[in-house]
Amino acid sequence: MAEELAPGPVVILDRPQMGENIGAAARAMWNFGLRRMRLIAPRDGWPNPKAVAMASGAGRLLEDAALFETAEAALGDLSTIYATTARPRGLTKRVLAPEAAMREARARMAEGERVGLLFGPERAGLETAEIVRASAIVTVPVNPDFPSLNLAQCVLLLAYEWRRQGEAVEPALAIPRGGRPAEHLEVARLLDHLVEKLDEARFFYPEAKRESMEVHLRNLFHRLELTEADIRTLHGVVRALGRGAG
Repeated sequence: MAEELAPGPVVILDRPQMGENIGAAARAMWNFGLRRMRLIAPRDGWPNPKAVAMASGAGRLLEDAALFETAEAALGDLSTIYATTARPRGLTKRVLAPEAAMREARARMAEGERVGLLFGPERAGLETAEIVRASAIVTVPVNPDFPSLNLAQCVLLLAYEWRRQGEAVEPALAIPRGGRPAEHLEVARLLDHLVEKLDEARFFYPEAKRESMEVHLRNLFHRLELTEADIRTLHGVVRALGRGAG
């Protein structure tokens, strides 16, 4: 697959609304050497002729763009996801400036991780459910009286920092790792397993607080630096606790 051969993090546009913005985002990516785009349920369908017209010389990038119906599917094979938002939404999550985020992203990719940059729809940005899936939040230090950024502008800022950090990164992460970093889908499946067993144990009580309790639980696990071995161990822990409860 062409996507696997291209350098740089994957740029994921979640429910983009206008073809012109998708095309402009593609141009911004190509300006700074990013080639891998994923689209989650674009509002006006795909392919989109307005995106192609706006992309100009970056049309090939759109031809290779991968289309997904859900965020879970689009993020499933990634181990580190940076979500761009001006609003942390009350979640405990690392918040990074673009420079620091792209410096870290380069170090992680040098270690063999698959990294994604997640951007929300133009009107309202990412929802809490998508931010929960992220490893960290990237926030641009803009004018507080006018914080709104166009989708393509936001993509361009991160793509620029990715390019700029290219020669100023250590070859390895400072924190040693024990095995392959867990992919997003592996963490999601662990959480589904855990939630199922917690339901059986009647953990989510009272029912009125269930949604917020589950959001914070999922956020906790997604911000951890879990490995493939950690996931196997935690599945075993959940199974053992389930047997004990029975």
